[in-house]
Order: sequence, then structure tokens, then C-alpha cells
Amino acid sequence: MSRTLGTVVRGIRAPIFREGDSVVAGTVDSVLTALKENGIEAHDRDVVAVTESVVARCQGNYATVEQIAKDVRAKTGGETVGVVFPILSRNRFSLLLRGISMGVKKVVLMLSYPSDEVGNHLVSLDQLDEAGIDPWHDVLSLEQFRAAFGSVVHPFTGVDYVSFYTELIEGAGAEVEIVFANRVQTILDYTDTVITCDIHSRARSKRLLAKAGAKTVLGLDDLLTESVDGSGYNEQYGLLGSNKADEERIKLFPRDTMTVAHEISEGLSKATGKRIEAMVYGDGAFKDPVGKIWELADPVVSPGYTEGLVGTPNELKLKYLADKEFGDLNGEALQQAVAQKIREKDAKVSLVGNMVSEGTTPRNLTDLIGSLCDLTSGSGDKGTPIVYIQGYFDNYTND
Repeated sequence: MSRTLGTVVRGIRAPIFREGDSVVAGTVDSVLTALKENGIEAHDRDVVAVTESVVARCQGNYATVEQIAKDVRAKTGGETVGVVFPILSRNRFSLLLRGISMGVKKVVLMLSYPSDEVGNHLVSLDQLDEAGIDPWHDVLSLEQFRAAFGSVVHPFTGVDYVSFYTELIEGAGAEVEIVFANRVQTILDYTDTVITCDIHSRARSKRLLAKAGAKTVLGLDDLLTESVDGSGYNEQYGLLGSNKADEERIKLFPRDTMTVAHEISEGLSKATGKRIEAMVYGDGAFKDPVGKIWELADPVVSPGYTEGLVGTPNELKLKYLADKEFGDLNGEALQQAVAQKIREKDAKVSLVGNMVSEGTTPRNLTDLIGSLCDLTSGSGDKGTPIVYIQGYFDNYTND
């Protein structure tokens, strides 16, 4: 073992990307500059990733609340609409709710409890136990919720989302009724026209609503799937993955991300003479053990990537080899035995279910690498929307 470094991840500082800029050229130039200035040599299967936010910004993929309202009105009829299972987020949902409310006469807002889909809690499980409330059975009105729990302020944001969303809806000119329930079909007791706002369970929610007799069933992925009065759009994800750009506009999830990833890969591979993989990434797929919030509010971690990032890890568990299979060896003999076992591994044969791989992570490479990138770049003022990864696909035998 002559090499002492494995995977190395670097955040790449870049100029501020603006609407109309080439995200491909900007990414390629920033990476090449960073490699040159820091004496970094590119290798085959290095990975370059760029955040979805700058891709969407360069594309000008924005929409106003008025454009959202017009699409909602056209697709729902603009009367009483159930808005089901939104996440509790000013950045992710407040402008969507305002736009929806501007397009209808009444919103029946049905909130899941004790938490939303990504783990933002309205109340704790202990509070439910103390109140004798079963979240899978009991349907609560606003009055019943307040009687049981009072005003509930989110510990991270300091916002009472029940009040905040109520005021948003009323401020947009719509009547509002709040319901707390966890069976999506419950909304049909109030209206047969529904926008289900869950992210990862949306297909099931739509199926259950349609089967239960809903007249109109939409998801956030069915809104802004094409341009409305010159707006941006996303034909696959609609409003999913969008977030607040300013007080009147949202930035949608970017389009054509597979093309973007391939063009970045081609530009860097040509310039370096090495095969460089590339991806566009958004939220990472991990859960905070303290706040209990699951980070993934985007529909996917990576909407665009090159072919070399397809698949899942196929790895041996070094701990198992050292403790079990070669438990009688030490030092150089142990290193050589483990290295030989890795060399004998057939990359074309899956190790899933094999004891020697037990405990390794059977997740998509794009989810793992995208999560690594999200943790590296952060969401604040680091100024590193591009991430450069080396050695991710190496193992113990690579020098």
C-alpha cells in the first residue's frame, strides 16, 4: 500500500452564475483553473458535480406566483381545492401555496402530523401520546389541534406554520379550512378536487385518490409542466424541486440536465485527456439525527449524470475480511490477503446478499455522490457550487 489518500473531495469556487450564462463553460473553466492553480492532476473517473441551482439560474427557469395561479385555475376550475401533505417550508412551499391560493376560491389545507414528509415536526410523538391522539386514525380540525397542542413553533425557524400558511392563503384572497390527517382519502370528505403536494409518495397518493373517486387529482409535478405566459417550466417535475427566488418568483428544477452533465464531461475529458464523469445534484439523501429532518426535498438527488455514475457500489466489507476470513493474519500478510481478495472480485458479479458484503450501502451511486456533494458545497455562502471528487471508485488495491 503505497498511497495513503483515498477519496478526496474539493469544493470549487466559481464566479457568480447569472441568467443567460453558460453553465457548461463556466463549470469547465472553473475546474480547469482550480486544477492548474493547485497543481492537481486529473485522473480517469474523477467526478465533477454542479448544483442544480446554478443550472436552473443559467437557464432562467423561473415562474411568478401569478403564473402558478393561472395554471392552477386552468387545471382545477378555480373553486374549492384540497391541498394535501405539503412540507413545512418557507423556502420550498410558501410561494407555491400563495400561487395555488390565488388561483382558487377556497383551500382545504390538509397537513400530515406529527410531521411532514421530510421530518419537520408540528408536534412530537410524546405530545400525541399525552393527548391520547392516534395520528393514523384521528382527523383533527384546527380547533381540535389548537385545543390539544396550542400554538406550535418550529424549533429551527421560529415559525408557527399553521398560522403562517393560514395567513398566506387568506392574504392571497382565498377562504381557508385546516385539517390534520394522514390518510390522503380524508380530503375527499371536503372536496373532490385535489392537489397532492407530497414529493416521494406522490404516485401512491394520486392512485389512492383516483381510486376513491376524486374528480380531479394533480400533483405538484403536474403544474408548470409547460410555459405559462412565458414562465419557466419543467416537463418532468413541474413545481417539484422549486424554491423561492424572491418575494414574487420561484426557481424551478432545471431542465435538460442529462445534456448538461454530458457536455461538462465532454469538455473536461477533452481538456484533460482523462475520462471525467459529471453530474448535476440537488439535495442530499440523508437524515439529521437531532432535528429528525430528511434533507431530500427535491424529487431526486441527481436529475442528470453521465453513464459512469449509473449503478450501485459492489464492495467487499474490509472489516469482515479482517475479523472473520483472515482473522488469523496480521501486518503485511493481512494486507496482502485482503488486497488479493479484492483483486479477485468480479465487477460483473453482484455481491448483494453475500456475507462478505454485508453492511455495505446498496444505494445508487448518484444518491451517494450527490449527498457527498451537497454536504461539501453547503447551502449558504461557501461559494463552491462545483465539487471535484477524486478516488471515489478506487479501492484498497489502487496505488
